[in-house]
Amino acid sequence: MATYDLVIKGGRLVVPRVGVIRADVACDGEKIVELAQDVSIRASREVIDAKDKFIFPGAIDSHFHVGIYRPLSEDAATESKSAAAGGVTTILSYFRTGQHYLNKTGPYKQIFPELLALSKDSYVTDYGYHLAIITEAQLEEIEWLVEECGVSTFKYYMFYKLLNLAGSSADALNYLMIDNSLDFGFLYRFMREISKVNTDFSDQRPVRLSIHCENPEIIRVTTEDVRKRSTTNSLRSYSDARPGWEEELAIWEVALIAHKVECPINLLHLSSREAMDAAKEVARRFKELDILLEVTLHHLGLSNEKDLGPLAKVNPPIRSENDRDYLWKNLKAGYVKTVVSDHACITKNLKKGDMWTCLPGFGGTALMFPILVTEGYYKRGLPLQKIAELTSYWPAVYHGLYPKKGSFMIGSDADFTIINLEEERQVKPHLLHSAQDFTPFEGMRLKGWPEYTILRGKTIFAKGELIAKPGTGVYIKRPVSFHYQRH
Repeated sequence: MATYDLVIKGGRLVVPRVGVIRADVACDGEKIVELAQDVSIRASREVIDAKDKFIFPGAIDSHFHVGIYRPLSEDAATESKSAAAGGVTTILSYFRTGQHYLNKTGPYKQIFPELLALSKDSYVTDYGYHLAIITEAQLEEIEWLVEECGVSTFKYYMFYKLLNLAGSSADALNYLMIDNSLDFGFLYRFMREISKVNTDFSDQRPVRLSIHCENPEIIRVTTEDVRKRSTTNSLRSYSDARPGWEEELAIWEVALIAHKVECPINLLHLSSREAMDAAKEVARRFKELDILLEVTLHHLGLSNEKDLGPLAKVNPPIRSENDRDYLWKNLKAGYVKTVVSDHACITKNLKKGDMWTCLPGFGGTALMFPILVTEGYYKRGLPLQKIAELTSYWPAVYHGLYPKKGSFMIGSDADFTIINLEEERQVKPHLLHSAQDFTPFEGMRLKGWPEYTILRGKTIFAKGELIAKPGTGVYIKRPVSFHYQRH
C-alpha cells in the first residue's frame, strides 16, 4: 500500500482550463502524486476533510512589494503570512535599488546576493523576485541575472522617466541614487537587452519586461491643473490628476518600442477604461509580443465614489465605478490574464498628510479569493475555473513557474488553498494577518475565505491560524523549465 504525506478528501478540484471535478488529492515528497475519486487514507500521515469545499491551486501573487516601507526581512515574514492566510503559496515581489527597499545602489552582483540572504529565513510562502533595472551597469547584468540567479521578469517605471512624485527630476535622481536618465532611450536599450537574452534562449523566450504605464509629463500638468481648480483632498481629485488617458498614451508608447525590438511585455495594474482598451488593442496589433494584461484587487474592489481619503491612495489611482465595472467586464471576457494584490504594507503613520503628499500603496493580498469569489463568481458569474486561471495558472505560465506551480498535474508542487465559498465575513484589519494597521476594504462583506493553505504538501494556514514559521518558503529560480533542467 502506498504511503502519503497528505490526502485531501471529498473536495471539488477547481482545475484551470478544465472545470470543477470531484476528486481526492494525494501528496508525497512535496509533490502531487495521485488524483482519484477515492484515495485511501489508511497510510496517510495527514488527512484534510474538504467535503463541500473547493480546492484551488495555490495562488501566485505575482505583483508584490516586500520591504518597500519596512525592513525587508521583517516585511517578508509578516506579509507572507498575510499572503498565506489569503490562499497564496508563492509571492513574486518587485525590487529596485535606491531609496526604500535596501536604501542602496550598485550592481546586482553585489546587491542580489544580499537580497537573497535577507530573504532566506523570512518567507512563509515560496518566493521570487522581479528586478527593476535603473543604471547602465545593471543593464549589462541582465543575462547573468537570468542564467545564474533565476530572474525572468524585469521592470521599468515610466514615472521615474522625468520626475518623482514631488515633481523634480533632480529629486528623482537623488531618490533612485542614480546619475543617468531613465528616458525612452534607456527603455529602448533595456528592451534590446531582454530581446537579446530571449534570442539566446532560442525557442523559450522566457524573459519579460513589466511596465508601470503612466506618462509623467502629462501627470505633471494635469496635477497642477487639478490642484489649482480644486481644494478637495479626495480620491476623485487624485484620479483626475492622473487621468486614464495618460495611461492609454503610456501603453501605446511602450508597446511601439517593444514591437520594434521584439520584447515581450506585461502591462501592470490597468485601472481605467482607456487603459484597458489601449492594452487590448496593442495586444491585438502586436501579437508577437504575447502581451500580459494585469489588474489589481483594489481596482476591482474599490471605486472613488466612496471617498476613502489618503488611506486608499495608490498609483494608478482608484477610479470610478464605471471604470471598475469595465475592468470586470474585460476580465470575464478573457482579456485579463492575472489578478494581483500589488501588496505594499504601510501604516497609518506613513499615510499622514493630504492626498498629494502621503505615500502611495497599501496591502490586500489576503483578500485575493474573497474579492474574486464575491465580486466575480457571485455577482458577475465568473466561473471558478477562471478564478483558478487568473490566480495560479496564467501567473505561472507568464512568470516562468509552470508546471512546477499553477497546475494539478502529477509531479507538480502540492500547493493548494481550500475555499469555503459560503463563508461570509466583514473585512477587518486583523483578519488579514498583516502588519498593516488599516485596510481600505474595511467593512465590506465578502464570501469565499480560505480555510487551509498548503505549500508543497505542508499546511501553512488552517482555519484562521498561521501554522508555518518564517523560513518555510524557498526561493524559486525562474524560468523553471531552464533552471530545473540544468540541475
